[in-house]
Amino acid sequence: MHEYSIVQALLDQCEEHAAAHDAKKILKVVTKIGVLSGVEPDLLQTAFDTFKEGTICEEAEFVIHLQKIVIYCRRCKKESTLEELNLACPRCESLETSIVDGEEMYLMSLEME
Repeated sequence: MHEYSIVQALLDQCEEHAAAHDAKKILKVVTKIGVLSGVEPDLLQTAFDTFKEGTICEEAEFVIHLQKIVIYCRRCKKESTLEELNLACPRCESLETSIVDGEEMYLMSLEME
């Protein structure tokens, strides 16, 4: 499961941010995960709960916001948020689209003490 390596990198980022802000602990970790990122939210939650023990995030709440796919249509020049995995523009049905959001995972914010 690559979720374990993702969590390790996330915990490393948390440690770096906490050190840069002289924080003693992290209370909340907020992430955004795109539905096309290949990351399984349930597995990520389990990995976070497992690996946070003994770290600055030990007491942290882990919040996951799922990001739907957002596309831009080059034909009708509109952005659309998709409800299903179909990259055709829902307005004009063109396949001349590009993905704007929904492929990545981001650390959005930390609540530190």
